[in-house]
This record gives sequence, C-alpha cells and structure tokens, in this order.
Amino acid sequence: MRLSIPISAFVAAIVGFGGTLAIVIAAAHAVGATQIQTASWVTTICLAMAIESLWLSWRTKMPVITAWSTPGLALMAASSGFSINEAVAAFIVTAILLIATGLFRPLTQLISRIPPSVASGMLAGIVVTFALNAVKTVPVDPWLILPLIAAFFIIRLFNPALSVLAVLIGGGLAAFLTGRVGGLPTPELSTLTLIAPDFTAKAMIGLALPLYLVTMASQNLSGLAVLRAAGYHPEPGPLIGVTGLFSLLSAPFGGSTTNLAAISAAICTGPDVHPDPAERWKTGPFYALAYLVFAIFGASLVAIFAVLPQSLIVLVAGLALMASLANALAIALKDEGDRMAATITFVVTASGLTLFGVGAAFWGLIAGLAVLFLDRLKKR
Repeated sequence: MRLSIPISAFVAAIVGFGGTLAIVIAAAHAVGATQIQTASWVTTICLAMAIESLWLSWRTKMPVITAWSTPGLALMAASSGFSINEAVAAFIVTAILLIATGLFRPLTQLISRIPPSVASGMLAGIVVTFALNAVKTVPVDPWLILPLIAAFFIIRLFNPALSVLAVLIGGGLAAFLTGRVGGLPTPELSTLTLIAPDFTAKAMIGLALPLYLVTMASQNLSGLAVLRAAGYHPEPGPLIGVTGLFSLLSAPFGGSTTNLAAISAAICTGPDVHPDPAERWKTGPFYALAYLVFAIFGASLVAIFAVLPQSLIVLVAGLALMASLANALAIALKDEGDRMAATITFVVTASGLTLFGVGAAFWGLIAGLAVLFLDRLKKR
C-alpha cells in the first residue's frame, strides 16, 4: 500500500477538523450549550463520521468521506433565540429528512431543482456574518490578529488547505507565549451526554428545514459531484441515507448533522492518492481512524478552545469560511437572469431577520424563490 493513502487521509481529517472546529464551538455557544454538552457534541459527531466513512468506503469500494455540515453549523451560529434542546430536536428532524431523501429519489431530485443561484445566495448570506466578524477582531487585538491574517493569505498561496489550520495553531501558540492564555486544561477522555429534545414549531421551521436544505444543496450534492469528477459513479440514495441514519443516532448526544464531504473528499479522491482509482477507497479507514482519535480527546480539544482568546476563535471561523463565501457569491451572481433573486436571498439571509420566530435563512430562501418566480413569469 502506498504511503500517500494514509497521508492523504490524515491531512484531510486534520484540515477538516482543525479548520472548522471553531464553527462547531460558535454554533454550540449560539444555542447555549454548556462545555460538557459541547464536548459531547464534538465527540459524537466525530464518532458518526468515523463509522460512516469506514462503512461507506469499505462497502462501495470508493473513497466516500463524510464531514459535519459546515454551512449548517454556520447557520446555527448565526441564529439566535434557540436552546440546545431545540437544536437537538432540529438535528433529529433533519436526520429523518435525510433518511427519507435517501429512500425516495424524488426528494433528491426536488432539492437539486432549487436554482444554484438562490441556494448559493442563501449560503453566502449565512457565512458573510462570519467574514465580517473576522474583520471586526482586528481592533480588539491587532498585535495578535493582523500577523495571523497576513500569515493566512501568504500560506494560502502555497497550500490553501492548511492555511486555516496554520492560523489556528500559530495563533494558539502566540496567545500562550504572550500570556493571553492563563494555562492549558488537564487532558481528559471524552464522555457522551444525553440531551432531551424540545420540538417547537420555530425550531422546525427556523432550524431543521434550513439545515436540511443547506446540507443537501451545499454539502451532499457537492460531495456527490466531487466523487463523480474523480471518475466514480455512486448511487446517491444509500450514501445520503447512511449519513442521515448516523445523524439520527448521534443527535440525542448533541451531534449535529453529518453529510458527504466536498473539500476533505477532494483531498482523498485524486490521482495523488493512488494512480489506481480502485485503491483510493482505502483512505476511508485511515480517515475514520483519525476521527476516532479526535472523538476520544474531544473533551480536551473543546477545553483548549474554551481558554483561547475569543477574538482568535472568531477569526479562525471567519477565515475558514472565506473560500465558501467567495464560491457561493460567484455561483449566486453567475447567471444574469437569476442575479436579482440571488441578491434578495443573500440580503434577507444576511439581515438576520426573525419573523414569527423563524430565522433569516428560511425567509431568504422564500424571498429569493418568490422573486425568481415573478421574473420567470414575466418572461413568459
């Protein structure tokens, strides 16, 4: 076996975990999760991803890599007025919708019919808040933040995948060496904590439905596209259904939705991994091993994040989503005929509007689809 197989798998896992863990922490903070609940959240979602990637890669003999829903977490982190119990209920409902999507092909086809311009406008509206907040950290602690921003843009010229991770590690070391961190927490093994769900109408409409839509449109469809671009021909239903099943099993312990990976999968599916496409599935077990390690030490990792400067966490979350924002804006504005609908979707989503207890992502999608309908009705 080529050494490139485990190396690619471990790089994908480290980049995916370290580069976006700050967004998980932000989402947990937004719904009022305690540190113990947040540790359970990280632990159970890592376990789910490990089992999914191992099983799907072995079963299909394709490098099927899964991840947490970064856009979905960004959606949660940008929301307000929801409790951790309502979030768990939303995770359960989203998981059931994903299972249904895997079982019934028309649901996948229906989601794929949402215009990319509108779906991307919604995603851009969700993540733009993080980009803006990252900029706002500069005056809070310029001597820490400005060098990290410079390092990010320099490193991404040579290795975009590792640029966010470099900022996280470098910023953490700088904070520790300059006395911004009082002391590192004592290492501890992770535990799981059951969290009772609270099924409310506002959580179903304001969290579950947008989480499902953004996970399908921005993650699962992209993940399938990455596999197809690498020459594989996966059957979408079983892959989406399995991620939905493990999302359902992990939800009571705080685990948010898991889905097919795009960026991490790209690292594991190319010819650099192995010249023979039939051998690349072996990245799945090594990727799973990495996330099993993350699961075991999830509590310690969350504790470390808890003592880091808040400005650093906000910066890392914002930088981690910069590429997603740029890509979403490019797709949203690409089609001139859909440009107004995409812009309305973006503006309404980014506004943070809450109406009847329902969050801005839902209203942004509705507004964009309404404008798109009127535009196309006029053309007739």
